[in-house]
Amino acid sequence: MQNATSVPQFHFIQLSEDPDQQTVLFGLFLFMYILALFGNLLIILTVSSDSHLHTPMYFFLSNLSMVDIGFISTTVPRLIVDIQTHCPVISYVGCLTQMSLFIIFACMDSMLLAVMAYDRFVAICHPLYYQIIMNPSHCGVLLLGSFILSLVELLLLYVAVLKFFNCENFFEISNFFCDPSELLKLACFDTFTKSILKYCVGALFGLLPVSGIIFSYFKIVSSIMGSSSSSGKHKTISTCGSHLSIVCLFYGTGLGVYFSSSLSHSPRSNAVASLMYTVVTPMLNPFIYSLRNKDIKTALRKILSRVF
Repeated sequence: MQNATSVPQFHFIQLSEDPDQQTVLFGLFLFMYILALFGNLLIILTVSSDSHLHTPMYFFLSNLSMVDIGFISTTVPRLIVDIQTHCPVISYVGCLTQMSLFIIFACMDSMLLAVMAYDRFVAICHPLYYQIIMNPSHCGVLLLGSFILSLVELLLLYVAVLKFFNCENFFEISNFFCDPSELLKLACFDTFTKSILKYCVGALFGLLPVSGIIFSYFKIVSSIMGSSSSSGKHKTISTCGSHLSIVCLFYGTGLGVYFSSSLSHSPRSNAVASLMYTVVTPMLNPFIYSLRNKDIKTALRKILSRVF
């Protein structure tokens, strides 16, 4: 008898088992991935090339676009390969790597939305002190703090998923990627410990940034209601409209996935619902900002005039 250590593997659920739909899904996700890369890279190029956009608001927007590129690149390329090879299996190390990148980028996305809400709050409620408060060093600290909180959330989940070695050697995940919530269900912990970890992760990922966003917009709405200028109200609403659209899209799709997983017992339905915030949201974010923001559209026209 020889002692052998077996490494666990993870099997993803397939979005469709119909062979005729595999080609359609392959082309669809490849198109969505390219579109997301193009849109977010265009936002980064536009902000970096136009000096008028070198402000805290667009600094955070360009970083949000970089995070969205990483966010969608964590799941979609692997999904495209799985559709093409018909082998949705990933190793233990590969699953940990994908989960780690997913957590970092998803949490960074959430934190940056809260930071952008704070930026709008300072700009609207304290315009005279805006340049002092949102100085470059303060913006760097906010960005670094978002990254550190993402790492803290990652470490919390690592406490759970590293216990897989004490369990079985083959796991089936009810999603098309290494979803942290699915991995937490499979972890070798008792129900109470899983609940504690779930609440801690939920507080960092959802409660903290959402509370910041609600507080910021509560102050903004109070400032708008106290203003007598209709033009000022319209300018404030147009300034915050793009950010609010992205916030509603990101958290709305996230809540949709949560409720669909609670109400539906179909793993494939949960996987399809997860596509909304892992693929559709980072794909639409740059287009929401470019279509609703006058400064971005003006800068884009300048870039296109130089090229053509």
